[in-house]
Order: sequence, then C-alpha cells, then structure tokens
Amino acid sequence: MSGRILAKVGTGGHHGLVEVAPVQQHGDLVEYLTGTGPLSYAEATRLVADVLGYFSEAPDEFVRRRHRELKAGGLTNDQAFRRIAAELPHRRYAPPELSLRQLRRIVYG
Repeated sequence: MSGRILAKVGTGGHHGLVEVAPVQQHGDLVEYLTGTGPLSYAEATRLVADVLGYFSEAPDEFVRRRHRELKAGGLTNDQAFRRIAAELPHRRYAPPELSLRQLRRIVYG
C-alpha cells in the first residue's frame, strides 16, 4: 500500500477525487474504528478517507459547489446565500500552512 488515499468529494453529481493525508497519519483512528465496530481494516480506511476528503474542500470551493446545488434545487440567490451562511460555521477546513517561525510565534508570542 502506497499510503496515499484518494477520496471522492462533493454531492449532487459534482464529485472529484482529492488526495488526502497518508493513511499512516490516521492509523490510530482506523484501528479505533475496526476495534469498536464491524468494519474491516479496508472499510475503516475508506471511511476515514471519505470523511477527510469531504472536509478537505476549501471554503471558496464549498460556497461555489453549494450555490450550484441549491440553485439547481430551485432556491433563489438570497435563499441559497442565507443557507450557505448558516452552513459555513459548521464546516471544518484545513488550517493554513504555517512556517516554523509562525509556529514559534504561536507558542512564544
């Protein structure tokens, strides 16, 4: 296994494949899922990849995708943007890449 996982992201027919973090970084989660439920290692790995892929979408990508989906569902722009504004705080986004200097500033001020 290469350690690379490709996950399908998107809904409503707007899917794409994105590479998510290597499975080794999430081995503890995969082990937890296989130990607490009926999932096999392969199923748990796929589940983790799908969830990570779902939440790997950048905010601007999410807004564009959701707007297309909501408009296709018959909502007006005003309704769509209100719904998106309500959904955004409940999404998880990857943090920005931080330099070593930025990391030190977080710790030491």
